[in-house]
Amino acid sequence: MVAPGMNFHLHIHRLHHRGHCPNTFLGTEVIVKLIIIIIIIIISALRPSEIPQISYASTAPELSDDRRYDFFSRVVPPDSFQAQAMVDVVKAMGWNYVSTVASEGSYGEKGVDAFMQLSREAGGICIAQSVKVPHDNSPAVFDKIIRLLLDNQQARAVILFTSDEDIRGILNATKRADQVGHFLWIGSDSWGAKNSPIQQLEDAAVGAITILPKRATISGFDAYFTSRTLENNRRNVWFAEYWEENFNCKLMSSSKKDDSSRKCTGQERIGIDSKYEQEGKVQFVIDAVYAMAHALHNMQKDLCPENSGICPEMEQAGGKKLLKYVRSVSFNGSAGTAVTFNRNGDAPGRYDLFQYQLNNVTGPGYHVIGQWTETLQINMEDLQWPSGEREIPSSVCSLPCRSGERKKVVKGIPCCWHCESCDGYQYQLNEFTCKLCSYNMRPDANRTGCQPIPITNLEWSSPWAVIPVFLAMLGIIATIFVMATFIRYNDTPIVRASGRELSYVLLTGIFLCYIITFLMIAKPDVGVCSFRRIFLGLGMCISYAALLTKTNRIYRIFEEGKKSVTPPKLISPTSQLAIASSLISLQLLGVFIWFGVDPPNTIIDYDEQKTVDPIQARGVLKCDITDLQIICSLGYSILLMVTCTVYAIKTRGVPENFNEAKPIGFTMYTTCIVWLAFIPIFFGTAQSAEKLYIQTTTLTISMNLSASVALGMLFVPKVYVIIFKPQLNVQKRKRSFKAVVTAATMTSRLSHKAGCRPNGEAKTELCENVDPNS
Repeated sequence: MVAPGMNFHLHIHRLHHRGHCPNTFLGTEVIVKLIIIIIIIIISALRPSEIPQISYASTAPELSDDRRYDFFSRVVPPDSFQAQAMVDVVKAMGWNYVSTVASEGSYGEKGVDAFMQLSREAGGICIAQSVKVPHDNSPAVFDKIIRLLLDNQQARAVILFTSDEDIRGILNATKRADQVGHFLWIGSDSWGAKNSPIQQLEDAAVGAITILPKRATISGFDAYFTSRTLENNRRNVWFAEYWEENFNCKLMSSSKKDDSSRKCTGQERIGIDSKYEQEGKVQFVIDAVYAMAHALHNMQKDLCPENSGICPEMEQAGGKKLLKYVRSVSFNGSAGTAVTFNRNGDAPGRYDLFQYQLNNVTGPGYHVIGQWTETLQINMEDLQWPSGEREIPSSVCSLPCRSGERKKVVKGIPCCWHCESCDGYQYQLNEFTCKLCSYNMRPDANRTGCQPIPITNLEWSSPWAVIPVFLAMLGIIATIFVMATFIRYNDTPIVRASGRELSYVLLTGIFLCYIITFLMIAKPDVGVCSFRRIFLGLGMCISYAALLTKTNRIYRIFEEGKKSVTPPKLISPTSQLAIASSLISLQLLGVFIWFGVDPPNTIIDYDEQKTVDPIQARGVLKCDITDLQIICSLGYSILLMVTCTVYAIKTRGVPENFNEAKPIGFTMYTTCIVWLAFIPIFFGTAQSAEKLYIQTTTLTISMNLSASVALGMLFVPKVYVIIFKPQLNVQKRKRSFKAVVTAATMTSRLSHKAGCRPNGEAKTELCENVDPNS
């Protein structure tokens, strides 16, 4: 069986030099023909239509289709495994944008198709350009291919399923385009670890990663083949032609060699007088032969246990039964690795990974950087790239987005995207989505999550609080001083003439107006919020209830005096207190109803200071009181204030000597102006980020000013007289109601004629000096 195989030497050699099998060494071709003859001899007894085949070099992916090629097996892995290894290399390098180049034909096109299919299934890899090299190529064709590859500058990695000639053409075109070092080549097993594709193009191949099925050098074959001579290999009819081509000499006159060629001596030796390198597929040829041998051996043992040779059962077994034994073989091959077949007849995928490097120590050449056996194992520290770089070059369409940015994918190209910042209160949920934080949260510094919005409230040290507190403290001190003065001089004519009972009520209201400042600035809790509801409108209500009672009394006295000499009802101090108390009780009743309907509580308002910039956002801790509720709480006091102002206007003609109508009138006019200014400021800042501070400051200052106006206009003149003009604080004789009204009326008429008023008397409140019994 050896002799027929060896007869193919000359024919194979001829095919090699005619260009059909470039860069193929003689040893491989001999074994190829040998295995073909052996298989033909073995299956000659089987049915012609069902002949199992074992290939040593066919890697086309379509041969894995057991519906079409059900009798085909191979000891080399299909290109689909190779393509998977290339996909794993691309992903390991962190590349996601690559181009492909395929030689026209089944090997190149099917290999690239397998790579593209597997990359789609794996995800994360996009094809920038897919170029095919035609059979009738030229330098212009390769220049065009390079220009196409350069259209996508980011896609530096290029997958090559090309022949040796096409690899050389591409590398040459790269040099002509001055793009040496730009492309990152990943070559299939057609490149492998060969030197012929890169000869004199080494600089353009630096950094190229290539794949080659795991193989071993068979030392016995080298010894056998290099010992072949013209004398000991006469049975191979083509060996003489091979001898002439290998040693470039002429054996006979019928030789096709030129006459100028030297004559062969017959003493030449393969590997000594000529270059010799064992073809890498020798291992697979041997494994294929042994696979068939093991299958036949196992089949013979099962079908012919009693015979040492072929029995009739084996002769009639057929191809299907032999295929069963072929697919079941399992043994250690010539390289020490297991030889097995899967259900499709494919051998396991085992590849070595090489990189062409310009190493200063070992010199330029291919260096093993890893392997692929179902999974990738690669030594990243052994990699070298053009210009001696150690960092892995990039081959990506778009750079990764920064934290807090989402990817907006370009339509149709999932590996290309634009980065968009998650703005406002959004954070990066995943690489493609921004999501809004919940209402009480804001994005963190890098916008990869949310964090609670800080809680704030009006601090005592804030400038918005300092001014109202300062005014309130001055007002409280002044109010206490006035109250102490009135208590100290409680029985003096000035104090008695002022209406002591209502004056104390009024001073109490003024004091509460100042006190509310501290409650409005204090940190909110249930207790503070409860007191705010009670005292917010109570101080003003008490003040204006007392002033309304006073102005109403003055008005009724003079109106009644015009009709009769009988004093009107309910003008005594007790009656005045009862009237004021009834007015105040309405305010308290409203507050208690408010407590029942909506119990006091604290809330955190995240909308009030939700600024455009989330960094500035704050949650405001405040009482559960709306702007409308504040106005409603003050509404009753404002109604009393307006009513009091109306009575002050009606009593503006009463002589100053006999009443407090004019000071009360000035007080109410000024207070109205203060509150008319308050309303637009309070509601105009409802949308401001400083709403809490502006509204609180405006409200407290308005209440302080209202209290200060009343205190200044109604009590300061009296205190001045009491302390600095005691000679005016004297008792006048009591007069009857009729005398008082008559005197006041006459004085009023005289005052319209002459601008003078009586002086030298202390101002007296009507009916204080009136004898109730007269």
